[in-house]
Amino acid sequence: MLTLKDYSVSYGESEVISDLNFHVKPKEIVVIVGRNGMGKTTLLKSIVGVINSKKGEIKLQDNLLSNMKSYRRIEAGLGFVPQGRMIFPMMTVKENIETGLSSTKNKQISDEIYSLFPVLFDMRNRRGGNLSGGQQQQLAIARALASDPELLLLDEPTEGIQPSIIKDLAKTLRIIRDQLNLSIVVSEQVLSFALAVADRVVVLEKGKIVLDQPVDEVDENKIAQYLSV
Repeated sequence: MLTLKDYSVSYGESEVISDLNFHVKPKEIVVIVGRNGMGKTTLLKSIVGVINSKKGEIKLQDNLLSNMKSYRRIEAGLGFVPQGRMIFPMMTVKENIETGLSSTKNKQISDEIYSLFPVLFDMRNRRGGNLSGGQQQQLAIARALASDPELLLLDEPTEGIQPSIIKDLAKTLRIIRDQLNLSIVVSEQVLSFALAVADRVVVLEKGKIVLDQPVDEVDENKIAQYLSV
């Protein structure tokens, strides 16, 4: 579904992602974990085209994304939920989700999106800024799903969310994967969430992959060591 080959990203002279080789299979949930500053957010932003890559190749199925603008990558099948959610606080829930339709031919929000997030249907006429942190995260995901992605990218989705809601979020992402046949890539620091949602766990350390394993083969203590300061 997604392939990165010899992929590097730099900020000026500082290389943040170095010669990365990475893939995501169809209907696979991959969680990228690592401490702050290890390159997780940079990697996701570069995949969606917010940050330019320095070198290497990126493909979504057979589509070469490397030279595409960000909006073209969304049209090609990427969905992105940024860190901090970035919803439009003064717009209604319905209007927020409708902004995701702009890259599609759809004119209306699908019933399937509201079935995944029934609270958003109940609050569809409420301003996004009046929702709780967990509800805003659901809204950001729903907006991304409105663009009909084949691969969904989520950057630190548990940030600012209560622990009880985090468990529900892991369950919801698996339901989204199964119902919509999506591949999902998540960057995350909360290990319990990563292990609950992932099919595969990747550890990023200083812009390089230092561990890549199916979740049922993961040594939790070993990953925890990478995440410790």
